[in-house]
Amino acid sequence: MEKLKNCISSQISIDKDSMDAILSAFEPLKISKGEFLLEAGKICRKMAFIDSGYMRMYDIADGKEITLWIGSEGKFITSLSSFVFETTNHWNIQAITDCTLFVINREDHFKLTKTNPKWLEFDNILLANSFALLENKMFSQLHTTAKQRYDQLISEEPELFKHVPLQYIASMIGIAPESLSRLRRIH
Repeated sequence: MEKLKNCISSQISIDKDSMDAILSAFEPLKISKGEFLLEAGKICRKMAFIDSGYMRMYDIADGKEITLWIGSEGKFITSLSSFVFETTNHWNIQAITDCTLFVINREDHFKLTKTNPKWLEFDNILLANSFALLENKMFSQLHTTAKQRYDQLISEEPELFKHVPLQYIASMIGIAPESLSRLRRIH
């Protein structure tokens, strides 16, 4: 739980009592490679902090898997709109590797936002970061080349290339696996 604690304290100034209250709302969960945290068509009732391992958020369109995002150690993962608004979720969230997570359920999350101002402060930062990530991804898909997206990903998250199948990475940056192979050869 040390990584979760560090993640929170790296974003906000927080006292021990507030931190203890927040951490006590999370439960450890181990997920094996291939197992789902969430499947499309269901309502998301959990938000997970990835303590170790890799997870991907993807959809299936026309029989083809499209990876939206790959979550790694030290990041949160959930279907945000489904979690917040209790709507049907569109995404599958699946373990790419064996994962250790710390999970907070929806009820405890919203209870904490009402009773712990520090959790609300951190949650606001999480929401802002999620929005910024989506905005940057949209901009990147519209205004950068495949090579630029590849270069950015390899500079920001080089470990992904050691632990995540290349077809998921290719899908996430919006190119065919063959194109990713060509980019890797010339790099």
